[in-house]
Amino acid sequence: MNDMVKNLLIWGIIAVVLIAVFNQFSSMSNSSPQVNYTQFNSDITNGKLQEVHINGREIVATTKENSNYTTYIPYFDEKLMDDLLSNKVPVYGSPDEKPSLIVSILVSWFPIILLIGFWLFMMRQMQGGGKGGPMSVGKSKARMLTPDQIKTKFTDVAGSEEAKQEVTEVVDFLRDPGKYQKLGGRIPKGILMVGPPGTGKTLLAKAIAGEANVPFFSISGSDFVEMFVGVGASRVRDLFEQARKHSPCIIFIDEIDAVGRKRGAGSMGGHDEREQTLNQMLVEMDGFEANSGIIIIAATNRVDILDPALLRPGRFDRQVQIGLPDMKGREQILAVHVRKVPLGSDVDLSVLARGTPGYSGAELANLVNEAALFAARRNKRLVTMDEFEEAKDKINMGTERRSLTMTQEQLISTAYHEAGHAIIGHLMPDHDPIHKVTIIPRGRALGVTFFLPEGDRVSESREKLEGDIATLYGGRLAEELIYGENKISTGASNDIKVATQYARAMVTQWGFSDRLGPLFYETDDNGYGRPKDISDETARIIDEEVKAIIDRNYQRARKILTDNIDVLHAMKDALMKYETIGSKQVADLIARRPLTTPDDWTESDEQAAKQIPNEGNDTPPQSESE
Repeated sequence: MNDMVKNLLIWGIIAVVLIAVFNQFSSMSNSSPQVNYTQFNSDITNGKLQEVHINGREIVATTKENSNYTTYIPYFDEKLMDDLLSNKVPVYGSPDEKPSLIVSILVSWFPIILLIGFWLFMMRQMQGGGKGGPMSVGKSKARMLTPDQIKTKFTDVAGSEEAKQEVTEVVDFLRDPGKYQKLGGRIPKGILMVGPPGTGKTLLAKAIAGEANVPFFSISGSDFVEMFVGVGASRVRDLFEQARKHSPCIIFIDEIDAVGRKRGAGSMGGHDEREQTLNQMLVEMDGFEANSGIIIIAATNRVDILDPALLRPGRFDRQVQIGLPDMKGREQILAVHVRKVPLGSDVDLSVLARGTPGYSGAELANLVNEAALFAARRNKRLVTMDEFEEAKDKINMGTERRSLTMTQEQLISTAYHEAGHAIIGHLMPDHDPIHKVTIIPRGRALGVTFFLPEGDRVSESREKLEGDIATLYGGRLAEELIYGENKISTGASNDIKVATQYARAMVTQWGFSDRLGPLFYETDDNGYGRPKDISDETARIIDEEVKAIIDRNYQRARKILTDNIDVLHAMKDALMKYETIGSKQVADLIARRPLTTPDDWTESDEQAAKQIPNEGNDTPPQSESE
């Protein structure tokens, strides 16, 4: 029975009860007219009454003309009966009428019933409207998937080969526990999957259950904790009781840090609901028998805040690190997600994998989905590389804001700014290659210079970091060289912030300061803030070293742009004409070769560009002060 039918039945019953109550009270009321008692006595004396019905103080009289009226005895009249009998008026008496039992109960108990109903409704709402109503408040909210419902296998999990190898023996144990037990082996009772969001922790846990062909209980850590003390512990007991009935099986607890935080850290000491829930979970995990066949898998990205009792041997014995995939892993993940996507012949997954450094599995799935949506909007039958590139640009740089109105002067200034980044980045040693430069506004940026690493980097060299700092100041320096110091815009604010963070980290964390040496200074704000617990003299030296790094690379970038001022003008012209240029065009301009047309430039775009007048870019624009 669905919810709509239930609601209709409830409202129908309420309507019937209300109608019955209304009819009952209506039947108790008398609709005959009322006269005064003096008139009633006069009618008795004059012989106008045919009969009289007496009910307490109420008198219903029927006249000889067959009309009825009602009157009430204002006082006890001892002569009333004598007068009626002497005038030969038939007198009828009736017992006191009482409302029915149902009506009495409804009238007297209705407020209490209403309060109880409201309380039950609020209880159900606080429990998320789960099945079973308020009596099931202590029941587990875990969702169980039977083996035939789990279609995920290890082939559906890509980019985590090391993690899959670590959990393979768990699958073997669930399939054949005796293989390990006869040799005295004990499989880990708990496996803690640690990694950034979107790396496939839940997917891998489900794949373990799919490979082992066992039931899979899935629950979030926040589903245990409620405002009522003892509810979370009750749910933990119920969860493990269900798991024992379906052994062998897997219990997966997502975001376990919601319930597994270190005890004693809260304001309520050790008596709050969350800590009671954690205590019960620790007891249940320790109470397993050796052959119970229950494996607990939990996921978190904050293992540092978990209670040490959760991580000791006998509970979560093993930690499986699931990091961001490398280039090969990203290619494998993309291959999984494009299975149901019709691809064009130009799609190269290895190129896409190279162009998505730092992407998680979830972000790669989003990339494929965005590309498919772009193709659908254009009524294409296949998803081509153009859609993937556009989807990648949207994710990395934001959605194009072509509706943003910019003046010609703003466009030229943005073109110079991005050209400055591109020239310095291309000429810096050990710098990531340029992927594209655009003056199309995206997200919060008016233009973007996008660099694409050739592979995954696990560390950065000092030369690379100083080159990045010089590149970050390229946009500001280009504006300064072209327009003068008084015309520099605020567009470089984020570049300055990032460059300063790099320089401070080089001094305080990575030991790239000649005066301070390879020492570590603890800082706030993810390592980029002011160091803590240092002397004023050390703080002064740190500030001086940070400024020295910035000044050194600022002057280096200035010299590069000054020596290549003609390239700066030419690249600005190219950006004004094409709006977006790629790495090939940047290399041609810096090498002073003839500029080639971008790959995505069409003949119609070429014709439109010819209509744009030349802005006279042979000489730089002059500022008003000049």
